[in-house]
Amino acid sequence: MSLIAVDNHMGIFAAVMVIAGLSFLAERTRIGRLLTGTVIAILSAIAAANLHIIPHDAPAYGFIFRYIVPVLIPLFLFQADLRRLMREASRTTLAFGIAAAGTVAGVVAAAVILDLSHLGMAAGIEPARREAAVVGLFASTYIGGSVNYAALGEMTGLNRDASFFSAATAADNLFSAVYLSIIALVPGIHWIAKRFVKTAESTTSAQQMPINPSPVSAASLCLAIASAVSLVVITDATVSYLQLDGWRYIILTVLTLALATAVPQIRDWFSGAFELGVALSFAFFIAIAAGANLEAMVSVAPILILLVAILLSVHLAVLLIAGSWFRLTLPELLTASNAAILGATTAPAMAAAKGWHDQVTPGVLVGVLGYAVGTFVGSALFQIW
Repeated sequence: MSLIAVDNHMGIFAAVMVIAGLSFLAERTRIGRLLTGTVIAILSAIAAANLHIIPHDAPAYGFIFRYIVPVLIPLFLFQADLRRLMREASRTTLAFGIAAAGTVAGVVAAAVILDLSHLGMAAGIEPARREAAVVGLFASTYIGGSVNYAALGEMTGLNRDASFFSAATAADNLFSAVYLSIIALVPGIHWIAKRFVKTAESTTSAQQMPINPSPVSAASLCLAIASAVSLVVITDATVSYLQLDGWRYIILTVLTLALATAVPQIRDWFSGAFELGVALSFAFFIAIAAGANLEAMVSVAPILILLVAILLSVHLAVLLIAGSWFRLTLPELLTASNAAILGATTAPAMAAAKGWHDQVTPGVLVGVLGYAVGTFVGSALFQIW
């Protein structure tokens, strides 16, 4: 039970937007500038959900995931010229490879240190196979995201143990939100930031190139929303007609990039689309964070806390150490890590919120790459283990 009932759709949506608005206001304070509005929104949503002010799960969150999230991609990408961003995408792809390797190293380290053979007992799987299933499950979700998580749950049979699977989902949601908060703070830690190169792509060019070359108007915002929604509808029709399940974000990204590259004038026509995407992305962050059920996670499977903590700690260590060796920037590495841990929607959202405008398109692209390879890597680890 929560103060705002699950079926109070408008009340929940109002709470989400109030938290988002207050987070933007809090970002103007001295502490807020250090934490960033993104971190404030996530932590506030976790607190509100676990204090039973807003529910952990509700149809209103489903509305955000179903209708707002896909529209974010075109809003962020209308200003993307693929020719200009090709270099950034290639560097972020390298960073994503490092992030994926960090996930594999992390889940292997956790499995070696911890005894995972008793997890998922109700699924009726023998102990050795259960441990392998958990390894594959968490490797897939922290390379590709929830789509791969669901696929590995079905493939390994772990989804037949409802108590474990719900606890694993809670751990996934909680630590994904916490991890997003952590990596949002990393660029502000001087002793880490000074160890990484600052390329022209991540600093000077992004600052010199304004997001809105034309004034924002009611017409530009209306055209941006109309075009974004139309692209989503066209994408969904294409996916349905060609039966390309799992390709939604790939096709949506390709269509938007093709339009933005072929008709660069839309950067003027859709002025304000980028900022609108940033505002709506806060609602998405809050909906994710609200799903973090601390009580369920701790009471059902405490070992999951250690598993995910070890996994993400090793992931971040590998990311930063290897990233510095390859002379990648922090925006490139953290965008790729975000894409691996949370997916193609949060990576461009964080990049936009942090002002890393050159990382928005690469964030989507490597996130989609995670959707493509996460299930493969997870199933390969499951078979090998």
